[in-house]
Amino acid sequence: MPNISEKGQAMPASPIRKLVPYAEEAKRKGRKIYHLNIGQPDIATPEIALKAVRENTLKVIEYSHSAGNESYRKGLAKYYQSVGIDITHADIIVTTGGSEAITISFMSCLNPGDEVITPEPFYANYNGFAVSTGVKIVPITASIADGFALPSISAFEKLITPKTKGILICNPNNPTGYLYSREELEHLAEVVKKHDLYLFSDEVYREFCYDGQTHFSAMNLKGLEQNVVLMDSVSKRYSMCGVRVGAIISRNCDVMKTAMKFAQARLCPPSYGQIAAEAALNTPKEYFEGVYNEYIERRNYMVEALNRMEGVVCPKPKGAFYTVVKLPVDDTDRFAQWLLEEFEYKNQTVMLAPASGFYATQGLGKNEARIAYVLKIEDLKNAMEVLEKALLQYPGRKL
Repeated sequence: MPNISEKGQAMPASPIRKLVPYAEEAKRKGRKIYHLNIGQPDIATPEIALKAVRENTLKVIEYSHSAGNESYRKGLAKYYQSVGIDITHADIIVTTGGSEAITISFMSCLNPGDEVITPEPFYANYNGFAVSTGVKIVPITASIADGFALPSISAFEKLITPKTKGILICNPNNPTGYLYSREELEHLAEVVKKHDLYLFSDEVYREFCYDGQTHFSAMNLKGLEQNVVLMDSVSKRYSMCGVRVGAIISRNCDVMKTAMKFAQARLCPPSYGQIAAEAALNTPKEYFEGVYNEYIERRNYMVEALNRMEGVVCPKPKGAFYTVVKLPVDDTDRFAQWLLEEFEYKNQTVMLAPASGFYATQGLGKNEARIAYVLKIEDLKNAMEVLEKALLQYPGRKL
């Protein structure tokens, strides 16, 4: 029997999705599961985007330009200009989701064996993108004690080797919900300049910044015009994860020319996804106001509910719609599986994402979990009640 590739063996399973078989079995038993494990908002997609897909008059679904439809890229450039990022449509390549934006960016800028430093816990699929492209993720650990703030610049300096070619950030952060400030990013820019690194900035959650905080884009860091590669997606902004439309944005012409070759190799981004994404650019302001208020209510309720539970520590996220929470359990991987296999309260249970899969440093995150507050407030209230009961009954409870 032929062997599986080394890359295939090294490819990690998703810590967010690996518990799905247990969830499916629980559902077959008739249990109601509250999905706190995945960033799939229950917010309605803007009607203007749905209408554009329903009412399109395409007779042939053709290949688009490899960089994406020009009309969409021009509209997207106006969107970025409206949030203070001064670019043109020539600085944009539309991708098949933010995932492809990251993999093409890595392949365009990095060689196999090159190292990229990123704060941990980090979006778990960065590991998969790194394995796919032969890049090595080097973690720098952030702490729940300070809400997962950016680690010190001296800590970054200690990790830089001749193989270091980039720094990767997610702002606002998935999975922690931390929002990096302009000051933090400007300090980080000093390291990037000093060592002439790429700064890969995943800004998918730009619209989700709370408590009067504002988002500062890495694209606006002075002197880094040739270093910054922005990765973005419409998935969360418009609550349409399934359209699979993202973007690479950079003022570095060599990076964009190289990325274009990879874009040509995969032909083009999805046609209907681009139709929906282009229409979504005209989403009314009221939509975002409603979404913002909804997430504020969910976040405030959930954080307060979690911190009332004995032994639970939950920082208050400044952005996105996640938090990493410390639980009084021996092992959150074991606890998350137990919740689905053995526990029920009023025929309900919850599904969490164990945080160990969001760390690259072995042994970290064993008593932490990522929780997404993407459920309507009634479901979130039930989920918190179920979780509190589960923590009291769990055999591996530790205080």
